[in-house]
Amino acid sequence: MSMVLKQRVALITGGGTGIGLAISEAYLREGAQVAIASRNSTHLQAGTAAARALGHDMMTVQLDVTDTAAVREAIESIARRYGRFDILVNNAGLSGRTPMTDPHDSRWLAILATNLNGAYFCSKQALRFMKDGEHGRIINMSSVLGRFGVAGYAAYCTAKHGLLGFTKALALEIAGRGITVNAICPTWVDTPMARQGIEETAAVLGITPDEFRRQAVQAVPIGRMLAPSEVAELAVYVASPVAAGITGQALNICGGATAGAGG
Repeated sequence: MSMVLKQRVALITGGGTGIGLAISEAYLREGAQVAIASRNSTHLQAGTAAARALGHDMMTVQLDVTDTAAVREAIESIARRYGRFDILVNNAGLSGRTPMTDPHDSRWLAILATNLNGAYFCSKQALRFMKDGEHGRIINMSSVLGRFGVAGYAAYCTAKHGLLGFTKALALEIAGRGITVNAICPTWVDTPMARQGIEETAAVLGITPDEFRRQAVQAVPIGRMLAPSEVAELAVYVASPVAAGITGQALNICGGATAGAGG
């Protein structure tokens, strides 16, 4: 532990479970002041408990990232409390199948609204408080599904591809401010969202969750799912001062899953 984020203020959306919780814990260990946001009060409680276990306090905000007024208020409250705002991790996300045979559009709209619009809304407000030349960071949590497509998951793939375009365009727009914008693209990570996705896809395929999990792991050359902590360590590096020269990039942490896919 090198305290590379000492005195930095970070907001992690979706920060009370899965990858977001692992990033929150890693940032606390590295000296950051951390706030997490989630629609789910149980996830916020989990984040608070994790912070206390590490001997730290954590600000929690119940937030729907698709609500522009609520996003503005939440980020203003974090900046007021800590007197600055340095790092935004756009991690809030929804998943799920959206086949063209679905008679309803609600899941498509919800996934795009949360995964893509939410990142835009949060970034727009966070940039109001990030100071020029002080290592501001925006980190967008994309996916290997932002690198290639998967049948039946059009909304999720669209949102994650969109995050990569957003990352590149915003990085160029604010490069002169000394603020970097990057995306992280994980493969399967052992999280509650992944387990839910495995169960849903297995049911569609008519196989057991264990059978589909084995199939998913076989698609990862290293032969396993990632741990959330592995993604969190990459998020620490990207947020640290030594990564000041990295911007507009999509960083794969995929166990080789994209090596043969042109990504």
